Amino acid sequence: MTVVDLPARAHPDEVRAPAGTDERRRRRRREYGLFALLVAPNLLVIAVFAYWPILYNAFLSLTDWNMIAARPTFVGLDNYANTLTDPAFHKTLGVTVAFTGLIVAGSLVIGLALAVLFNQPLKGRGLVRTISFAPHILSGAAVATIWLFVFDPGYGLMRALIEPFGAEPPDWMNNSDWALPGLVIVYLWKNVGFTALIYLAGLQGLPKELDEAAAIDGAGTWTRFRAIKLPLLAPISFFLLITTVIGTFQAFDVIAVMTGGGPGDATTTLSWSIYNEGFQAFNAGRAATLSIIMFVILLVVTTVQARVMERRVHYR
Repeated sequence: MTVVDLPARAHPDEVRAPAGTDERRRRRRREYGLFALLVAPNLLVIAVFAYWPILYNAFLSLTDWNMIAARPTFVGLDNYANTLTDPAFHKTLGVTVAFTGLIVAGSLVIGLALAVLFNQPLKGRGLVRTISFAPHILSGAAVATIWLFVFDPGYGLMRALIEPFGAEPPDWMNNSDWALPGLVIVYLWKNVGFTALIYLAGLQGLPKELDEAAAIDGAGTWTRFRAIKLPLLAPISFFLLITTVIGTFQAFDVIAVMTGGGPGDATTTLSWSIYNEGFQAFNAGRAATLSIIMFVILLVVTTVQARVMERRVHYR
């Protein structure tokens, strides 16, 4: 009987890798290196102009500094304690929430209504779309200047519209009861065209088959809009909700030109209070504290919106 010697099984450590493995690894390292080289400038810009200011602002919120002294004085959480217990801050926060709520609700409702109107086969709708969107591209200072003339109680457009009915127009920007509603009107006029344009794009992108099938089944116009179009527009509504909340919280230019936070503190929002504390009162610590508080509020609101809406928003 012939005995055949079988080759001994090689130890795993002695198994040689395929010839092309080393080349693939080198190519992969080169690709990673190229990726890092291309991404590094962007990451550097983001770190310098986005993350570093946030971190430095957080540090300033723990200090007392008038921006003239050589070094800020560390005070810990005193700025936060003083701010959160200050009645003036509570009033400012209330004005900001009311202002933001009115702008967000008005923008979404009026913008959607305009989008439905612009989606109809009407003559001259292209011109109307352009006119409605034009205020959005104007600077806030220009818009504010225009509306100061409109609201002027002596010779403004509002007087010409109200006077024939025997009413006397209010002094909008100098009356604490009318200043905030006046700002809401101005911001809606400026931004509602953008909301309408986004909603219009969404309406024109909806599948017509569903609407036609519902119409064949006997569903009316309002039923089709409420049961079919509105749910399909939910992703757009979600996008507009978040962007409008963030943008309105940061509103500054129109307030600066039209009211300067007044009369009194009737139109003092968080953004204006930050400017006032930092560049009028030269209290960098208080201004930084307000900035961090606004950042946290927006972060919490956006997170809650995302968590709530992700259960109700379905993307096609």
